[in-house]
Amino acid sequence: MSDEPHSRPPKGAPTFAGQVGVKAARKLKARRDRSGGVWFGLGMMGLVGWSVVVPTLLGAALGVWLDKHHPGAHSWTLALLVAGLMLGCFNAWHWVAKEDKAMHEKQGDDDE
Repeated sequence: MSDEPHSRPPKGAPTFAGQVGVKAARKLKARRDRSGGVWFGLGMMGLVGWSVVVPTLLGAALGVWLDKHHPGAHSWTLALLVAGLMLGCFNAWHWVAKEDKAMHEKQGDDDE
């Protein structure tokens, strides 16, 4: 223990008042910028859902057409359904990563 009753934080460490100020500014900014809310979240879920569903259904439809016109030993429907699902998942991952990056960049700009 030190002999001093109140030890000082190390140099360069943010003060309590500074931390409170940053959090208050972030809350005020969130109140002004109402782009992210319940409807935004539901819209994003819909966007992610459709970005998976559309390629999956297109792959299945193309597979059904190929199975009717060019039958073979393997099912085109199943193969293209899986390919469409993988493409849709990659597409959804891309959208979510893009939005996450934009949110973090915006948050970084607000902290300065």
